[in-house]
Amino acid sequence: MSYTNGLDNPELYFQTKLYTGNSGTNAITLDGSENMQPDWIWIKERGATGSHVLTDVVRGITKQLYSNDTQSENTNSSSITAIGSDGFTLGNRADVNNNSDTYVAWNWKAGNSSGSSNSDGSITSTVSVSTDAGFSILSYTGTGSNATIGHGLGSVPAWIITKNRDATQPLRIYHKALGATFGMILNDASVKDDDNTAWNDTEPTSSVFSVGTSANTNNGSDDFIAYCFAEKKGYSKFGSYTGNGNADGTFIYTGFRPAFVIIKNSSRASENWNLIDNKRDGFNGSNENLAPNLDGAESSGNNRWDILSNGFKCRDTNNEVNNSSDTYIFMAFSESPFTNSSGIPNNAR
Repeated sequence: MSYTNGLDNPELYFQTKLYTGNSGTNAITLDGSENMQPDWIWIKERGATGSHVLTDVVRGITKQLYSNDTQSENTNSSSITAIGSDGFTLGNRADVNNNSDTYVAWNWKAGNSSGSSNSDGSITSTVSVSTDAGFSILSYTGTGSNATIGHGLGSVPAWIITKNRDATQPLRIYHKALGATFGMILNDASVKDDDNTAWNDTEPTSSVFSVGTSANTNNGSDDFIAYCFAEKKGYSKFGSYTGNGNADGTFIYTGFRPAFVIIKNSSRASENWNLIDNKRDGFNGSNENLAPNLDGAESSGNNRWDILSNGFKCRDTNNEVNNSSDTYIFMAFSESPFTNSSGIPNNAR
């Protein structure tokens, strides 16, 4: 249930699901306390090499993109074959359903539809949105000229991912801690860059975000997809922290027990993205890591993170997550708020 400036039950809008492949028809039911139709599904094979597969209801469930690759969108009817009110069904495609292999799927709810027209910006977009959760999925066609695009959130986005569907181009990131002057690339380990052709050096507003002439965000006549997130108390948090180079690392306050966290060193090149969640072990000192920019299997036993009732804490000195004086950006979604709207606290693990 939603409440002013926050969410009592994050499982209505985000859930992590672990499953085992069967190389055939495989109906995956989310196992949270609430039914939730997933509108954006991000799947990764855990124990072996395999791409991160991104599917959403706006592009259509046969369309795939990859967080670790620049390739254009491909169409495959044997990957996700259906989406329902409490999960999704897989075909026999190996990167999402190889027999006996283990997988993780991260699932977000938007508007439970293929979207509707939004003319808030100079480019008309098609938007599926949950204003309660602060999440929209939108498609648009580039013009090659400076432009604005309506996102439908009704509040200012803190995190935006865009991908050119028609060309070999990287996944471009806007993050509020970097601002519109800088950006990052999700599919590689590069440092933040200053490219005014991506976001036109213009901060997003409660109705639109801006794009320049970059082929990452607005190539003429190419089709694009964007995932836009606004921060919601008790559900999502987007920020930055400074590493201390100590195994007793920085504590990052989120106001909730995280279910999903992505971290990236924004000031040092050649450092991979890190992704942890509350299901792949999920216990302090042994949270398995995946890298959204790599196709490798998950790493375990690196003892990098504690998941706490009100945030997360680094337990490693590695440059990827906690080098002294380096700056890191993060994106986090909630398992449960630190306190709910009735003021009842939740417990750490």
